[in-house]
Amino acid sequence: MRVGVVVLPQQRWSQAAPIWAAVEQMGFDHAFTYDHLAWRDLADEPWFATVPTLTAAATITSRVRLGTWVASPNFRHPVPFAKELMSLDDVSGGRFTLGVGAGGEGWDA
Repeated sequence: MRVGVVVLPQQRWSQAAPIWAAVEQMGFDHAFTYDHLAWRDLADEPWFATVPTLTAAATITSRVRLGTWVASPNFRHPVPFAKELMSLDDVSGGRFTLGVGAGGEGWDA
């Protein structure tokens, strides 16, 4: 069995980096983050972009798989998004997993 966690991209990197490092130190197999424009109850809070967040996480981890919980093609052009993901996969040493889906509800779908 593989066990993973979801880390919300709501903290500045100075606060998020120790969380991502702890995920690997605790032995989780994978850590995903959401690819939403904002999060329902956190709409007035910072919500950082998925690909830069995962790329930063890749630089401070070495084993844990990193991924998008659900990346929505509804608000991303596939060509530049594919290039961003190619860079992320390269920086992570091939540890990236892409989850694709319809996204959330309403404006975030």
